[in-house]
Amino acid sequence: MIFRHWLPIPVAVFIFSCPAVSTAEEPFRFPEASHGKGKLQYINDLPVLTVEGTPEEIGEQIGVLAIKPAPQILNIFHEFLKLRGLEKAWLWLVKVANLMAAQFPPDHVKEMEAAAKASGLDRDTAIVLHTVYDIAKLSGCSTLYAEPNRSATGTLLLGHNLDFYAIANVHEFSLVIVCRPQGKHAFASVGFPGLFGCMSAINDAGLSLVTNEVTSTSDGSPKFDLKGVPFVLAFRRIMEECTTVDEAEKLLRSLHRTSTINLTVCDKKEGRIFEITPKNVKVRPADKGLGMCTNHFRSKELATNMQCWRYDVLLKSQDSKTLGRKELAKKLDEANQKEATIQTMIFEPATLRLDLAIGKGPTSARPLKALDLSALLKKD
Repeated sequence: MIFRHWLPIPVAVFIFSCPAVSTAEEPFRFPEASHGKGKLQYINDLPVLTVEGTPEEIGEQIGVLAIKPAPQILNIFHEFLKLRGLEKAWLWLVKVANLMAAQFPPDHVKEMEAAAKASGLDRDTAIVLHTVYDIAKLSGCSTLYAEPNRSATGTLLLGHNLDFYAIANVHEFSLVIVCRPQGKHAFASVGFPGLFGCMSAINDAGLSLVTNEVTSTSDGSPKFDLKGVPFVLAFRRIMEECTTVDEAEKLLRSLHRTSTINLTVCDKKEGRIFEITPKNVKVRPADKGLGMCTNHFRSKELATNMQCWRYDVLLKSQDSKTLGRKELAKKLDEANQKEATIQTMIFEPATLRLDLAIGKGPTSARPLKALDLSALLKKD
C-alpha cells in the first residue's frame, strides 16, 4: 500500500485530466491542434501544449486544446466517486475549496474560469482540483539531484519520479505544458490538462522544482490551513516570479502556507530541499553535492518517522563519485513504485533540457526522451 490517507480521492485530481475510459484498445492520444496563440503538438513523441498571452487567453487555449477533447469527463468523475464511496463528499469538498479560493492568485483564477467556459466544465470543479492536494495527500514520489561538482555533465541535474494512484488509464494523460504568461517568467510544467499549478516544472531562467507530499510533522501544524495558498499555485508563483533558489526561499517564507510538503528547488548552481508546514520552512541543503527526498521530513524540528526504503535506495548514490543522466535514471528506477510511477524526469537547468518518460508505470523503466525547452520558453 502506497497511500494511507483518510480521504483517498484521486478522483478529484482527474476531473480535468482524465477523459472517459475508452472501450477501444487504442490508448488515448491528445489531438494535435492550434487555437489562438496556443498549440498542442508532439515533440519526440511527447505531447507538448504551448499556451501564451493574458490569463483569459491562456485559459481558453488550455480549455480548447487539452480539456475539451475529453467530453465525458464528468461522467468519469462521478464513476470514480462511486468507486471510492465518496458520492456524499462532493458538497463538502466544494465548500472547503471555495473557502480556500480567496487566496488563489487572481490571474490563476481568471485562467481557470476561462478554461471552464471554453470546455464546458464548471468553476467548482476547477477550484476543487487545485485544493484537493492540500486536503488529502495523493502522491508518493522520489527526488534525487546532483550539483555541478557531483554531476558527470558538470551541470546540475534534478531527477524525479511522480508516483500516483494507478487508476483506470490516468497514465495516458500526462503532458508537458509550456506556459508563457504576460509580464512573468515562462515555464514548462509536467502535469495534466486542467492543472494550472505546478508539481514538477522549470522556468526560462533554469529554476526547477519538484514536490514530495508529506503526511506528518512534529511541529503541531494543522493538516491544512484554510487561510493558506494551495501549494500547487504557490509553486507556480515561484516559477513565474523567481530566478534563483534564494529568491524562491524568500517567496516561500512570505506566503501563508497551507499544508505539509517537501519542495526541492534547483537553479543552475545549487539545490535545496524545503520542508514546509503551515508553521515552518526548514531547509536541507545538499550533502556533499547530492540531495535526495521522498515523503517524510528529516529535519529534527519536523521529523516524525524517517523510515523509507526509497530514501535508503537514493542515499546509496553517495557511493558514486559523480552521477550522469544514466546513473540518475538508474537510481530513480530502483526507487520506483511499480504501476504508481507514471512520470519520470530529469531537468538540466543550465541547458533548459528535460528528459521525460510518461505512460504506464513504472515509467522509470522506460527510455527517457529528450526535450529541448530553450526555444519553447522564448516568448514571441
